[in-house]
Amino acid sequence: MSPAARPPLYLLDASLYVFRAWHSMPDESHDADGWPTNAVHGFARFLLDVLEDERPRHVVVAFDEAHDNCFRTALFPAYKANRPPAPDTLKRQFAYCRTLCMVLGLPVLTHPRYEADDLIGTALAQGRAVGHRGVIVSADKDLSQLLGPGDEQWDFARGLRWGPDGVHARHGVYPEQVPDFLALCGDASDNIPGVPGVGARTAAALLAHFGSLDALLGRVDEVPFLRLRGATGIAARLREHREQALLYRRLATVACDAPLTGTKAPFARGQADAGALPELCWALGFGPMTRRRLHEASGLPFAAAGTEVLA
Repeated sequence: MSPAARPPLYLLDASLYVFRAWHSMPDESHDADGWPTNAVHGFARFLLDVLEDERPRHVVVAFDEAHDNCFRTALFPAYKANRPPAPDTLKRQFAYCRTLCMVLGLPVLTHPRYEADDLIGTALAQGRAVGHRGVIVSADKDLSQLLGPGDEQWDFARGLRWGPDGVHARHGVYPEQVPDFLALCGDASDNIPGVPGVGARTAAALLAHFGSLDALLGRVDEVPFLRLRGATGIAARLREHREQALLYRRLATVACDAPLTGTKAPFARGQADAGALPELCWALGFGPMTRRRLHEASGLPFAAAGTEVLA
């Protein structure tokens, strides 16, 4: 079977879409206790669009719980230190989003030391081992390093999909070079500095010539002879920041051996909880259209789910 013909495993980067909903949805909806639920409502719409359009049989939804305890923070305390802590109102909504996924029968991945990217990478590796290809639902460029033959990355908000070749078209490097690329030019969103004076275009040019960060650092004496502006200075900075660059690559590399608990490949979608779903809809203040979509996406009859209570 060709890689593209393998059954797809959908891997949803949930935290990205919860944050997007938090920032974009008006703060007009509240739960039964008066707490805001705008992020949950936005995330539910995203989730329903994916379920209705793709009808995935195999799927995981990965959430970030690794903050101060992330193994990367132990290696580099400044990792993601530029991000303010989530307020309690958002933390509460994250919990609701996880609950919603579980009630819908979707396998949920979380871990206190590994990030959502690592959980996605591990699930993809396990899925491949049982004959699946991956569809990574995320715009995060870090996850592009995971793409192999037959895999796709889907930027849901922009309606864009690309495979391994598309990574090079977007960033000038191949999937396996993404950690080296980020080590060189840095990643502002994760507070990874990169090598001073090396931008994205220079990083891509260096990797096009040398192939990898290891080869670049091993042959750094050749850099001054390349047709790059300031090549001599780049070589000096690479020598000076060698160890930092290797550390930054570790930070940018998605772990594919994270412990996954409560679910395993091929991550088949389970049955929705017919009793819990209407109660959760009521607690979150979902309107009738969202309630109907949730029931239909779960294969549950809407009329039999207590709509007279929820109307």
